[in-house]
Amino acid sequence: MKISLYSVRERLKRMDPILLLCSIVPSMFSLLTLWGCRDAYVGGTKRVIVQFAAVLLGVMFTFVVANLDYEYVVNKLFWGFFAFSVILLVLVLTPLGTSEGSNQSYIVIPFLPINLQPSEFVKVTFIVTFAKHLDVVKARINHPKSLLGLALHAGLIIVLILLEKDLGVALVYIAFVAIMLWGAGLNLWYFFGVIVALVLASPYLWSILEPHQQERILYGFRPELDPLGAGMHAMTSKAALASGGLFGKGISGAEAYLNMPTKGTYTDFIFAIFGEMFGFVACLVLILLYALLIIRIIHIARTHRKDLGAFICIGVAGTLFAQIIENIGMCLAMLPVVGITLPFMSYGGSSMLTNFVLLGLVHSVNANRNKYYFERESV
Repeated sequence: MKISLYSVRERLKRMDPILLLCSIVPSMFSLLTLWGCRDAYVGGTKRVIVQFAAVLLGVMFTFVVANLDYEYVVNKLFWGFFAFSVILLVLVLTPLGTSEGSNQSYIVIPFLPINLQPSEFVKVTFIVTFAKHLDVVKARINHPKSLLGLALHAGLIIVLILLEKDLGVALVYIAFVAIMLWGAGLNLWYFFGVIVALVLASPYLWSILEPHQQERILYGFRPELDPLGAGMHAMTSKAALASGGLFGKGISGAEAYLNMPTKGTYTDFIFAIFGEMFGFVACLVLILLYALLIIRIIHIARTHRKDLGAFICIGVAGTLFAQIIENIGMCLAMLPVVGITLPFMSYGGSSMLTNFVLLGLVHSVNANRNKYYFERESV
């Protein structure tokens, strides 16, 4: 028994307390918010139970992943992870795939009442494979041949997500890929060239968007132009946040969020419900926790001795940053509504589990820092 307890205690030491704090507290906020609005939506109590189970499993997964040697796993399973990413996304385009609104981004598990969102789980396998790819070509990252390989690697995954018509998730992938490339030392002139190319191609890109996607962009920045249609979610979300005031109206006093369309309210717009119930101060605490989380991950990336681990951390920080900015921006009616979840807050087992596994990778990177005490790589 003493050996067992000692082993558990030693394994727990591999967990970074700041990362744990900044993930578990928002998860508790999520459960409290879902509990507060459980009577407002059909199946509300069930959602609280599902979310609690996802948080519990997520913490367990974090512990398991944190105790793995990330470098050994990535080196051994690189091609397996890449194949898994492609196969999982392709399955969405088969009869196993199911739609939610205009997006076909879920798969149904046969004989089980469970829907999974593959693009969430693929974040984990894609980040580690892309980080490994960057690690291999880092010395010649600005060579056209290296960039072509990286573009094909990322492009295949992003195109499959676009085929699911999930523009919001595709944009998150594009954002953290760009952040990982920047962190790996890609020349800024390449970024400038891509921006210029996108501007020149914007008329064509606009024409191939679905009508509802065009509306989301048009009314995302000016929701007041269509307050009863495409701009309704953003307008009512903003009103709910304003209604919360400084300290919120409490679980029983919040009512403005009920004016939001039911679809997506407790997933993409849970920040608005949280803001009305608990107020500006609570929202500020949540944002500060997010900021501390990202800063901590970046610090781990900067101080780690292996570039592979640093690239993984940059990818995790990039995806969290992109989702937080977009989600809060659309809840404030400042950015287009593109269906992005808020990490550790939005309802959804796929999203919650993925976020905890991603942090497990960062825990693993941080825990293995002493393994390379006499080594120091540079890009």
